[in-house]
Amino acid sequence: MQTDTKTVQTEKYSVPFIERTGMRPVEKRSGYIHMLMPLAGNENHVGVMYMGAFTVLAEAVAATPAIDFLDKQRFFPIIKDLFVDFRKPAGSDVTAEYSLGEEDIATLQADLERKGSAGYLAEIPIKDSDGVTVAEAKVTVKLLSHGFKK
Repeated sequence: MQTDTKTVQTEKYSVPFIERTGMRPVEKRSGYIHMLMPLAGNENHVGVMYMGAFTVLAEAVAATPAIDFLDKQRFFPIIKDLFVDFRKPAGSDVTAEYSLGEEDIATLQADLERKGSAGYLAEIPIKDSDGVTVAEAKVTVKLLSHGFKK
């Protein structure tokens, strides 16, 4: 199942909350995602980007490349942890991008087949409309088989 070009959601991983943020892909290709989180509708009480919007953006940017290559009948992604280092308030839309290279994808798929689990750390700069890094996120993404047991 492919991700819709106007949204980050797939049928299997649809989360209505994410749709309500207005977050959308700017560019998407195999192993790569560049997303935009609009300020409109996501501002806090002083008119800058609400902290929760940064975390939603970081989670989606980190997980989307894996969601796209996973056999969703057998595997699923989950966020193990997420850390956002805020550098300055964002008074505009923000964007973030992340990619998994072909070798990374092959290694993750091999681990999934062999162990039923895999994982990676996504380090993601989040930038305002002027290209200034306003936050940096570190997201650990775990990939698990539906039958995985600890």
